[in-house]
Amino acid sequence: IIGFADIRAKCIMKFTLRQLEVFLAVAAEQNVSKAADKLAMSQSAASGALQTLEQQYNTQLFDRVGKRLQLNSTGQHLQVAAQALIEHAETLEAELSGAEGHSQIDLGATLSIGNYLAVPLIADYRKQHPSTKISISVENTEHIVSKLRHFALDIALIEGVVHHEDLDIRHWKDDELVVFCSPEHPLACKGNLDDADLLAANWILRESGSGTRQQVDLALQDLLPNLNIDMELQHTEAIKRAVELGLGISCLSRLTLSAAFERGNLVPLNVPARNFHRRLYIATHKEKYKSPALQSWMRFLKSNSTVMP
Repeated sequence: IIGFADIRAKCIMKFTLRQLEVFLAVAAEQNVSKAADKLAMSQSAASGALQTLEQQYNTQLFDRVGKRLQLNSTGQHLQVAAQALIEHAETLEAELSGAEGHSQIDLGATLSIGNYLAVPLIADYRKQHPSTKISISVENTEHIVSKLRHFALDIALIEGVVHHEDLDIRHWKDDELVVFCSPEHPLACKGNLDDADLLAANWILRESGSGTRQQVDLALQDLLPNLNIDMELQHTEAIKRAVELGLGISCLSRLTLSAAFERGNLVPLNVPARNFHRRLYIATHKEKYKSPALQSWMRFLKSNSTVMP
């Protein structure tokens, strides 16, 4: 008969949860020093934990690329399982301690969503779940997707069309882009704009890599080679200000323009021959462990998935 001590000896793991936490932090930060800061530990302790983990299994998890540590194929496979294990452990700890209230969700959002939709949603959710903390990272689609793929985020709300085998992308809301200008711009008094008007105008657009720019390029794809793109800016408010000053016309989400249209600072332009409708999406990693808090947040988002005007 196998005794309890024998069973326990066979179940003892060589790795610790702390080692996995260090591994995941280094994978996210691509730097031991930054990972150590993130975990509130010394650089030598973090480096030692990672080195011990690799030595215990006689394997290498990272390739050094310049000053960065980049996951190799072995590390990439471990990352998925390690992330799930750590999150399961955190959920178990919360349940054992009765700390339902200290759930954490790391949300990513692209700029239009992050600046105009996400914060009111978080505020409404916190009214129902005051003990759940939701942090938010607001960047363009390319950066948000990269963080999501590397488990730096739990979930993301994105504007761009994304196709990646690691991600689960689901339609969330409908949106519409609007071409606009200042009230003093020559096009402000014109009824409908045609292709000649679009080609003659100076354009101020979002940068490549943003979901908004992706949709603009799609809507104007046959005109792009001859389109006069005068400025590319990363921030919606900077674009709106440049257009207010008469530097050109632009195209942004109606979400970002409603208040300016009401004040009369900016005016919408009609472009009936072009399709500026798009979808907004909820994105998660397919291998992401869905904690109770994350599942609750996802249900809340789905309940707020009404089609926008």
